Amino acid sequence: MMDSCLRGPLGAAILESPRAEEPLSLPTPAPAGAPRSTPASRMSVVEHVREMAAAGLHSNVRLLSGLLLTMSGNNPELFSPSQKYQLLVYHADSLFHDKEYRNAVSKYTMALQQKKALSKTSKVRPSTGNAAATPQSQCLPSEIEVKYKMAECYTMLKQDKDAIAILDGIPSRQRTPKINMMLANLYKKAGQERSSVTSYKEVLRQCPLALDAILGLLSLSVKGAEVASMTMNVIQSIPNLDWLSVWIKAYAFVHTGDNTRAINTICSLEKKSLLRDNVDLLGSLADLYFRAGDNKNSILKFEQAQMLDPYLIKGMDVYGYLLARDGRLEDVENLGCRLFNISDQHAEPWVVSGCHSFYSKRYSRALYLGAKAIQLNSNSVQALLLKGAALRNMGRVQEAIIHFREAIRLAPCRLDCYEGLIDCYLASNSIREAMVMANNVYKTLGANAQTLTLLATVCLEDPVTQEKAKTLLDKALTQRPDYIKAVVKKAELLSREQKYEDGIALLRNALANQSDCVLHRILGDFLVAVSEYQEAMDQYSIALSLDPNDQKSLEGMQKMEKEESPTDATQEEDVDDMEGSGEEGDLEGSDSEAAQWADQEQWFGMQ
Repeated sequence: MMDSCLRGPLGAAILESPRAEEPLSLPTPAPAGAPRSTPASRMSVVEHVREMAAAGLHSNVRLLSGLLLTMSGNNPELFSPSQKYQLLVYHADSLFHDKEYRNAVSKYTMALQQKKALSKTSKVRPSTGNAAATPQSQCLPSEIEVKYKMAECYTMLKQDKDAIAILDGIPSRQRTPKINMMLANLYKKAGQERSSVTSYKEVLRQCPLALDAILGLLSLSVKGAEVASMTMNVIQSIPNLDWLSVWIKAYAFVHTGDNTRAINTICSLEKKSLLRDNVDLLGSLADLYFRAGDNKNSILKFEQAQMLDPYLIKGMDVYGYLLARDGRLEDVENLGCRLFNISDQHAEPWVVSGCHSFYSKRYSRALYLGAKAIQLNSNSVQALLLKGAALRNMGRVQEAIIHFREAIRLAPCRLDCYEGLIDCYLASNSIREAMVMANNVYKTLGANAQTLTLLATVCLEDPVTQEKAKTLLDKALTQRPDYIKAVVKKAELLSREQKYEDGIALLRNALANQSDCVLHRILGDFLVAVSEYQEAMDQYSIALSLDPNDQKSLEGMQKMEKEESPTDATQEEDVDDMEGSGEEGDLEGSDSEAAQWADQEQWFGMQ
């Protein structure tokens, strides 16, 4: 078998050395870009493998290196230790390219063991001054790079602890910026905030314009002024970088939850001629409007960013969620198809498709799609919220709580994460836990319309705290009269108190400058309560035009239609039978009419 291998062209290349049984020496490599001084016919086979790897011929490298490693196993003297180390690294690189990460880790581990043995050999046999030893060592793949690739494999396999362990083994002075960046992200994910901050700062020390490292520091509560001081020298030395200090200030506001100041600061950046129509800034603005509860402006900014970059994926999960909430399920479906055509290896397309299923009341499918999104990106907050909401609606509240808590850990300034968790507590009648959480959110994120409404929502569940709920909602509506959630909760309170006229005035005022399906439907309910049936029907129609899938508006309209038709039928019968029993017919009609309105009041009370 061995002889047949050596008789072929592969064997011919190997036998070009003076003796086939001796280790193959490596010629001095030519400088990058210089013409090759050694003809291809005089190159060793390992050099051919190296050149193919550098040229990106990964499938070719995999085949050839695999064969050569088998030959080396059958004849250990065929290749020198350094050549075998190179073959193992190149073979592992080709496996990494083919996404066979576990196999790649195995080969990288073998390569590091070979390198360790090679280092021991070098110490035992000191250099004799032969110049040929220097270029050979220069051609060897970096051991640090091999460890970095191993860490990448571990992260792809969701083995973060192993990734941290392999990178921790690299001495601090030998860590490159990309190693420090990976370590910082892994530390952050593992909750080791102090180590994460240290690694991010090391990245900035080496690369002061590493903006993602800046965002990492800000997300870990490092002061914006401290972060800005680390970039001050480069800002002052390079023209047209004066915007960077404002950019850092804006995202410092983002990570402290000060949405209003963050929006104002980013708007000031976006208005500058040099940064106008920047897709990243528009996406950040859209996300901030969403966090502030301004869904209309959020959708507008997402649409603007999407027009500038038709292949945009980042943030499209939030955009899809907003469209689904508005009942625009056809637009959500189209968005999902477009995103899948761009890439199915990101969480966003799966989340968008999951939102379509969730708002179509297909919770099992939404659960599957949310789980798939988390599998692709375990840090996807929107995927965690989708899966948590699906679990909650399927009655699996304790599982849902786990997902909402993880979302809070990843995005402590996003109110919707807390809302999901509090909804779970209320669904399981854990009012005390819900109250504690709502109070914590109120203290942490400040007294704004959203936190006031969230606290009021919990207070409404306890008869003892009804007055407190009313006070909180009044404060919220004073700050933002158009905040829909506050309007809905205030209307719910007025309905309990049967103050329908006040509720109608509140809803008309809220609908003066906006149109929302839920507000139109609740206004229809209030109008039914005060016997304004025709206008109530109009409000249900408007609600259904905004969201054709709104079941409660449909039920309200069908209820009114059913109540109208028996009345018409009774009147026709009364006309036919008027001769013999006119008075009796009138009395029966009156009883029927009273029963209808009694049913209607009962129906309204159930809403």
